[in-house]
Amino acid sequence: MFIFEFKRLFIVILGAILNAIALNLFLIKANVYASGFTGVAQLLSSLLQDYVGIGITTGVILFILNIPVILLGWFKVGRGFTIYSLLSVLFTTIFLEIIPVRQLSPDILLNAVFGGVIGAVGIGLTLKWGASTGGMDIVAMILSRLRDRPIGTYFFIMNATIIILAGLLYDWEKALYTIVTLYVSTRVIDAIHTRHEKLTAMIITTEAEELERAIHSKMVRGITTVPAKGAFTRQDKNMLIMVITRYELYDLEHVIKDVDPHAFTNIVQTTGIFGFFRRDD
Repeated sequence: MFIFEFKRLFIVILGAILNAIALNLFLIKANVYASGFTGVAQLLSSLLQDYVGIGITTGVILFILNIPVILLGWFKVGRGFTIYSLLSVLFTTIFLEIIPVRQLSPDILLNAVFGGVIGAVGIGLTLKWGASTGGMDIVAMILSRLRDRPIGTYFFIMNATIIILAGLLYDWEKALYTIVTLYVSTRVIDAIHTRHEKLTAMIITTEAEELERAIHSKMVRGITTVPAKGAFTRQDKNMLIMVITRYELYDLEHVIKDVDPHAFTNIVQTTGIFGFFRRDD
C-alpha cells in the first residue's frame, strides 16, 4: 500500500510539473487559455494586469480559487481524493512560480497544440491514479451528484464562458485558438483516462466472496454476483457486476489486484441508470 501511495504522489507531482510547463512555456505568453479553473486563473491574471495594473501570477490566483473548492470537496467528495487534489493544486502553484514564463515559439498554433497536449497528459495521469487537479473537477462532480447530470455539461459551460470572455476582452483569434487547445486536451485526456461519469465493471473471478468484502470495505457500491463458467477450462467462476464513478476506478483496480490478480475485468461506459445509485457518499 505504501508503494502505491508513493507512486500516486509521484504521479501527482509529475502532473503538476507538466501543467506548469504547458502554461508557462506555451499558453500564457500566447494568450491561449486552458480549460476549467486554470483557464479562469489565466484570464483573471490577464485582466488584473491589463485593466487594473495589479500583477498577480496565474499560480497564485489558481490556488486562491481552489481554497473554497477543496473545503467543499473535503465534506462532499471524500477526504482521500480531496487530499491528493489539494496536493496537485499546491504543487502546480509551486511549479508555476518556479518555472519562468517565456515563449518558446512565436507560432500561436504550435503553442495551442503543444500546450494542450502537455497539460492534458498531466491531467490524464493525475486522474488515472485516483486524484484530480482540483477546481472544476470537484465542482462538476458535486453538481452532477446533486442534479444527476453529466460532468461534461459543467465543463462545457465553464469553457464556453472562458472562450467568450477571451474573445470579447482581447482577440477573437486567440479565443478560437483556445478552442483548439480545449479540443486537443479533451482528446488526449480521453486517450489516457476515461472521463465518463459512470462506468460498469464486470469482474470474472474465482474469489467472489473475498472480493465482495474487499470492495464493500473500500467503497459503498452495490454488487450483483452471477454464476459463470469458463468456456475453455470449464472452471466454475462468478461474475461481479457493479456501477461506479470514474473517480472510483483507481481504487477498484487495486482492490481487484490485491484480492485476485488473475481476475478478468471489463470496464464499459454507462450511458444511463434507472433505479437507486448512491451519489452522495
